[in-house]
Amino acid sequence: MRPIQTIIILVTFLCFLIDAATIPEEHRKRSSGDTNGKRLEPREKTRRPRKPGHKRKKKDEGMPKYFHEPGRTQLGNHYDSRYHHGIQDYADRKDTQMHMLRAYLTFFHVNHIETWLAHGTLLGWWWNGKMLPWDWDIDTQVSGSTLKYLGEHWNQTHYDYVSNDNPPVKRTYLLDINPASIERERGNGNNIIDARWIDTRNGLYIDITGLSETHPDDQPGVWACKNYHRYHTTDLYPMRETMYEGVIAKVPYAYDRILTQEYEEKALVLTDYQGHRWDPIVKEWLQKSEEELEEDRKEKEAADRIKEAQKKREEEKKEEADKREATKKEKKIQEQERKDNKKAEKEKEQADQKAEVRRLKEQQFLMREKSKKKEDEEQQPQTRKQW
Repeated sequence: MRPIQTIIILVTFLCFLIDAATIPEEHRKRSSGDTNGKRLEPREKTRRPRKPGHKRKKKDEGMPKYFHEPGRTQLGNHYDSRYHHGIQDYADRKDTQMHMLRAYLTFFHVNHIETWLAHGTLLGWWWNGKMLPWDWDIDTQVSGSTLKYLGEHWNQTHYDYVSNDNPPVKRTYLLDINPASIERERGNGNNIIDARWIDTRNGLYIDITGLSETHPDDQPGVWACKNYHRYHTTDLYPMRETMYEGVIAKVPYAYDRILTQEYEEKALVLTDYQGHRWDPIVKEWLQKSEEELEEDRKEKEAADRIKEAQKKREEEKKEEADKREATKKEKKIQEQERKDNKKAEKEKEQADQKAEVRRLKEQQFLMREKSKKKEDEEQQPQTRKQW
């Protein structure tokens, strides 16, 4: 062996001895198994100390809700919390909604911004070009590009409205664009409404939702809002210009198909709804009087009683039919049991007859054998005598 190789081996051995000497006693015991009969507990896990001011990251829950309503009641959900001062009565609400819609449509028309009627507001236009008097929701739609344009140029606009009435009605409205409107998917559901046109006197508002081609590669020509309403381009365009509440408005091209898909055909023909009746002469939805409402209540109660009686009769008929069916099944079962018993008796009788025949044959055989044996015994002495 060469001297250099010998030196390398010696150095390696010395390094090993030095490392072994520096291993803690507990580790040597664990590795060698020498624990003096004592069980060594596992070492406790230690966490790295957090830096001062460190906060654990929370799971991303999406953008918080932007528009807030006072709630507490169903009607309270139709007001913006910032301007809410109480629930309005029937007449004040109708007046507020009429002027709010006129102001909204006028503002968009004057500034050459495209918007159109949607949902229940579109249904009101179909009947007579006005709001449905029982409807607290006012809904309009815009395209995704228009929504972006509104956010960049018209957000937080206060519009001073003056009507053509005598005396003129003066109101101020706020166009408020939701910062989450840039997100065109539903997300966590907190910001379905993209913008609002708000009456600063009482907090009633118009909901503005944007439509976008959210999946142009997979579903080209399909426009959707964050509340899962979907339309084809041919349903929306070209827009139809019309009149609504006395001002210029726009509605989708295939408005009839859109309405029947959302509300079914009965919404276009039902003339009695929510305490109102359609008067074809004046072409208005008229609020029913107390006497009419009382009469409707009585008619409804009578109809409910008739319906309940019919339901009871149907249940009784069904019960009788079930009893007849059960009786029929029981008779069928009993008949089958009788047939089975008769068959079993016949089979038993046949088996007994066969057994009797076998017994008689065996008896005859035994008698023949006995007789034969007797004859053989009688013949044996004679045979011996002969021998």
